Amino acid sequence: MLIDVYTIVLLFFVGLIAGYVSIIVALKLPLKKKEYINVCDNCNHKYKWYELIPLFSFLMNRGVCPYCKTKLSIGYFILNFISGLLFSFAYIFYGFSYEMIVVILLTLLAVMIYVSDFKYYVILDEALIFFSLLILLFKAIFFGFKTFLISLCSGLLIFVFMLIIRFIGNKAFKQDSLGGGDIKLSMFFGFVLGVRLSIISLVIGSFLAFPIAVYYSLSKIDKEIPFGPFLMTGLFLVFVFMEPIKSFLSIIF
Repeated sequence: MLIDVYTIVLLFFVGLIAGYVSIIVALKLPLKKKEYINVCDNCNHKYKWYELIPLFSFLMNRGVCPYCKTKLSIGYFILNFISGLLFSFAYIFYGFSYEMIVVILLTLLAVMIYVSDFKYYVILDEALIFFSLLILLFKAIFFGFKTFLISLCSGLLIFVFMLIIRFIGNKAFKQDSLGGGDIKLSMFFGFVLGVRLSIISLVIGSFLAFPIAVYYSLSKIDKEIPFGPFLMTGLFLVFVFMEPIKSFLSIIF
């Protein structure tokens, strides 16, 4: 029991560090920054090591750059804290297992997508490629080559399916109906969940984004909706509640 407590605490701090790095990469990679972590974007001042401690540095500096006093978003602080919690919860609920590894990988990818898509309307190709390769690798390690091939084919099928949806949407609305990053993200869904569950997660993500779309429409806000974070939330929900969803589908079909 004591070992479990140590493991949970350790994973929380590992999650803080990994989440912090993910946030910084998502903020600076789209800008092609050479220095990712230790430089303020506003004043270019190099931070000292103790000014880079996740959560603590934010609280110590009261949410501003200690040199130029530029305000830092509280959203990054919250996202960083949640990443630590999810690392711990992954172990609490799944132990050391494939599912734990996937939750950790989904957490880091979600952090990147939340930051990059909300700030720049960009889903990083580098992140999708990296995490897709890891997911497929762990599928092969835990379940064998056959499962690896099925997951690979599922991702490709979902990718083609979303391309067709985009083609129909573009013809119907006479404009881009779905971003390229969202389509590539949907292929990742196929790698993780397979075809049926991927479609369910995409539908859930769309429903989550629907109130925002309605608000933008009623308020006549001419602004693109960052779809990626909602899709990732749908993916997370379906993965965590996979067994009840599978049971429900077996009853229906």
